[in-house]
Amino acid sequence: MSARLASHRRRAAPLAAALTLAFVLAASSLLAHAQSAPKVVDIPARPGVTQRFLFIAPAAPKAAAILYAGGHGGLQLDPQGNFGWGANNFLVRSRMLFVDDGVAVAVVDAPSDRQSPPYLDGFRHTPEHAGDARAVIAWLREQLHVPVWLVGTSRGTQSVAAIAIALANPGANPGSGPDGIVLTSTILRENRGGDPVTGMNLSALRIPVLVVHNKDDACKLCPVSETDTLMQKLTQSPRTRLMLVSGGTSRGDPCGALAYHGFNGIESEVVHGITAWMLAP
Repeated sequence: MSARLASHRRRAAPLAAALTLAFVLAASSLLAHAQSAPKVVDIPARPGVTQRFLFIAPAAPKAAAILYAGGHGGLQLDPQGNFGWGANNFLVRSRMLFVDDGVAVAVVDAPSDRQSPPYLDGFRHTPEHAGDARAVIAWLREQLHVPVWLVGTSRGTQSVAAIAIALANPGANPGSGPDGIVLTSTILRENRGGDPVTGMNLSALRIPVLVVHNKDDACKLCPVSETDTLMQKLTQSPRTRLMLVSGGTSRGDPCGALAYHGFNGIESEVVHGITAWMLAP
């Protein structure tokens, strides 16, 4: 072997080692972000009633989020994971952003006894709705052994707040409630009967609460000017934050999924902000 060739090989060896290390690190990163295939899960919730949700998890989830859509909440999820309604809802269409950030998701449909109109309308404040959520929380904890959060948008915030309050009640099974909640585009006024979120017993919440709102939201039920009132009612929560965003694109109904109300065009910014706050030590 010539001296020149030997010298070339000596110089090339560190480069080859560095390239090998880079490949291994890249492969490890891809593996860390690998995810389970989405699957539809049906679990018993109440006597004769099952609760269906679409479950997706990263390889090593740091937390889990149960996602509650707005509107009437009847996603009409089929066994193959297709949505008959609500595919454009902010949380439904952004579900993979949570997974990419290391958070497993359960996209919740209406339960089996609410699979026709009015779906979740008139049901979100009920003990039965809280019981259905308790079953999903328990299933996720058993499967993943990570903190479980409830995340709602628009009328889904009524579900999340009502469930968390019900499961915080001294009569509830200890530890059956969520580890924290996130309210996005919160219902602050009501036109269908029942309570807006600000009309609920928010002082019962002793878990972290994140509130996310678009300053440009033109939905008459969600005036940004009333978010301060919401925050002031979270008197017992150990950690709270009001995250105000702005911009995006608005199309159609100002209370719709593709308006500012639905964080259209700024989904990544909003979800990354949510997961960063959820996963903060």
